[in-house]
Amino acid sequence: MSQAINSTRDTSTSDEIDLAKLFGQLIDGRWLILSITTLFAIAGIAFALLSTPIYKADALVQVEQKSNGGMSALVGDMGEMFASESSSTTEIEIIKSRMILGDTVDALNLTTIASPQYMPIIGKGLSRLMGEEKAIKVSRFDIPRYVDKPNFTLVLDNAEQDTYTLFDEQERKILTGKVGVLADQNDYRVFVMQLEGNTGDVFDVSKISRFDAILNLQQSLSISEKGKQSGVLQFSLEGENKEQIEAIINDVSQNYFLQNIARNSAEAEQSLEFLQAQLPAIKDKLTTSENVLNDFRLERKSVDLSLEARSALDVLVKLEAQLNELTFKESEISQRFTKDHPAYKSLIDKRKVLLAEKDRLNGQVQKLPKTQREVLRMQRDVELNQEIYIQLLNKTQELNIVKVGTVGNVRILDTAQAYTHAVKPKKPLIVVLATLLGGMLSVAIVLLKAAFHRGVENPDEIEALGIPVYASIPKSNWQEKLDIRYNKKKVKHLETLLAESNPADLSIEALRGLRTSMHFAMMEAKNNVVMITGPAPNIGKSFVAVNFAAVIAKTGQKVLVVDADMRKGYMQRYFGMKWDNGLSDYLSGKLSLEESIQKSEVPNLDVLTRGQVPPNPSELLMTKRFSDFIDWASTNYDLVLIDTPPVLAVTDPSIVGALAGTTLMVGRFDQTSVKEIDVTRHRFEQAGIEVKGFILNAVEKKASNSYGYGYYNYSYDSDKN
Repeated sequence: MSQAINSTRDTSTSDEIDLAKLFGQLIDGRWLILSITTLFAIAGIAFALLSTPIYKADALVQVEQKSNGGMSALVGDMGEMFASESSSTTEIEIIKSRMILGDTVDALNLTTIASPQYMPIIGKGLSRLMGEEKAIKVSRFDIPRYVDKPNFTLVLDNAEQDTYTLFDEQERKILTGKVGVLADQNDYRVFVMQLEGNTGDVFDVSKISRFDAILNLQQSLSISEKGKQSGVLQFSLEGENKEQIEAIINDVSQNYFLQNIARNSAEAEQSLEFLQAQLPAIKDKLTTSENVLNDFRLERKSVDLSLEARSALDVLVKLEAQLNELTFKESEISQRFTKDHPAYKSLIDKRKVLLAEKDRLNGQVQKLPKTQREVLRMQRDVELNQEIYIQLLNKTQELNIVKVGTVGNVRILDTAQAYTHAVKPKKPLIVVLATLLGGMLSVAIVLLKAAFHRGVENPDEIEALGIPVYASIPKSNWQEKLDIRYNKKKVKHLETLLAESNPADLSIEALRGLRTSMHFAMMEAKNNVVMITGPAPNIGKSFVAVNFAAVIAKTGQKVLVVDADMRKGYMQRYFGMKWDNGLSDYLSGKLSLEESIQKSEVPNLDVLTRGQVPPNPSELLMTKRFSDFIDWASTNYDLVLIDTPPVLAVTDPSIVGALAGTTLMVGRFDQTSVKEIDVTRHRFEQAGIEVKGFILNAVEKKASNSYGYGYYNYSYDSDKN
């Protein structure tokens, strides 16, 4: 039970530490997070300001379910022909058809695309913000069909005279013209209605096909139904030019309105044309039949019909009129239904009944006297033709009323109107999103960097490898400032040595602690030679060596510090010396020890610089001259410190370490990885060299690391009067 409780506590403690470390990593990366977030916020503001404003215009059109009750009552069954119902989806597809949009493309010349040239990316926005107005409007642009690449440039030659020159893609001159005047030259015709800008401004003018222009309009034009089954369609279009998008929507809605009227009156127009074509023939037949009857009566001296014949004549005329009416109805109904439709079958049955009745009456007429039959036949022809003629006249008048009275089932409720303010870009939203994106990206970078980071941040990680940590040296801000001033040639050489310029610095205090540790470490060493090395460059080996040497020298001990990095050593800068006449020169036999070793301005501290860069540094260190130098230095100095190049880069430290009594490894906080330390130790072990201790250099105050954070909490400054 106790173990379970302890396990639970350990797990919770581990979780708390992980969360604290995660939060600490964010605190440590606060400047990176703030910088990236600020950069994204500035970029978002710049994008919002430089982006071209996009305006929106819309219009409302109502599509009614047309009711023809009044018209049906006027024209009878023919009114059903002109009744129409259409869903909003169907109407939207009709509006977006090439039939409707093609007329708009032609009317507004949307096949011509003209715009000013600007600097890429930011030029258009800068021009707008600076108030530089550039505009072009081309109402006509005709080019020869043989032109494959219809891309042209128009140059404003004289802004005061409104003259311009048109060039093709190969910068060949095509024509010159003037605003408001049609320019016609070499099969090119250009009419520029508007051209605003400064002399020398360049404009792009291109020509696209009518089909491509229609497709572009189809993609940009948005049509939707407001509400469910309301029949009210909203046309909307976005663009940079308010006037253009308003003109496009108004033209589209007007074309759709006119097309709807034409569609609804088309059938009435066709029927009217048919009836008007039949009227002259019927009138001729009526005239002929009247003349025949009059001639017969004159010849027979006004023969009148008997009562029985008159009755039969009236019935026959009515039957013929009904049959003619059925003929009209059949021509109408055949356009809507097949012969199997009940309405069509009913019409055929009614005709059969009327024909049977007609045959019966014709049989009765045959029983009348011959003269009566002739008069009856002629009188029937006259009255029948007269009835047909009157009927056709009535139908013609009815169809004229239908045609004139057709208003369609479309009504324009609101004409196009552009919004006062731009709908895009949404500047506040862009800035907010850019800032959030920058914040999330910077946090992700910090966390990913921490996740993939392998630098040592705690001495416990080093001691886990079996290497004792002799000192943790805080990062010195003073030394950083000295380095910056040194690079700018604004400090004397001695000021760059931290132990002299600021002896109270925490880094120097840590080196004094190292002095105590070194005393016990060297008690069993074979000599007083200490090698200071490290896995990689730029970890502060030279900084530790020279300042530690200065700290030891101030105790009265005689110290020699040697720069054994004969490739890239720079120890001489801490003492204001030159790198020549140093170790490499002595080992190669060019100089004696007395000529090579130089006294520094720090009492009891001598320096041996690296010397000339030799072609074979490792071979020089393997010579007997170097081992003799080690023996001599060990005898003549209380402490000899040798700064070597990186172990993982060259073999020089292994050669020096074999002669040194004590080997110390330097690693940089948050930079040197545990793997590098382990590989370095293993390489020394292969050479028979024991690493006595480790120096963790440049320890920083970090919220994600309890050791580094706590280390800086302790300082013991002198009282200031």
